[in-house]
Amino acid sequence: QVQLVESGGGSVQAGGSLRLSCAASGFTDSPKCMGWYRQAPGKEREGVAAVSAFSGRTYVADSVKGRFTISQGNTKNTIVLQMNSLAPEDTAMYYCAADRGRCTYCSGDYCYPQNYWGQGTQVTVSS
Repeated sequence: QVQLVESGGGSVQAGGSLRLSCAASGFTDSPKCMGWYRQAPGKEREGVAAVSAFSGRTYVADSVKGRFTISQGNTKNTIVLQMNSLAPEDTAMYYCAADRGRCTYCSGDYCYPQNYWGQGTQVTVSS
């Protein structure tokens, strides 16, 4: 059974940092596309960052570029989202997602996974 488990969310003041981790399990091989989405109350879900083992590319949304970094964790089945200079508009539920192969959702030059999802971890940034 495939599982994605997020950790590292919490509350922080504006300008602070948080580090989110996602651990995937249950895949026969390591998922080749892993990434993060977020959804704030009353807003649509948006892709934040993703990493593709197929293309070797990372994708980081314009809204967080320069502040957020996505990287592989200690194992091929984990990814880390380092979030710096957090602002109140970053407040949202953050979801980890994965695809077995190529990233299956692309919008413009950005590609994200969409087939497997974690339960989410809350990030709250206060001003």
